[in-house]
Amino acid sequence: MARFDEVKDLVMSLEGDFEKFYEKNNQAAGTRVRKGMQDLKTLAQAIRSEVQDTKNKAENA
Repeated sequence: MARFDEVKDLVMSLEGDFEKFYEKNNQAAGTRVRKGMQDLKTLAQAIRSEVQDTKNKAENA
């Protein structure tokens, strides 16, 4: 569940930048949003790999 908490924390940390970008047209906030979304993608891929490895180990045991 720690990984899930990481995902939630990352998404919540971007909330302010999303508001600044979409409501106030702050371009720097848009850059931070894009970086945060890239970090989220990387984290999601790492979690997918962990889940797949765990699943495969359970099947082979």
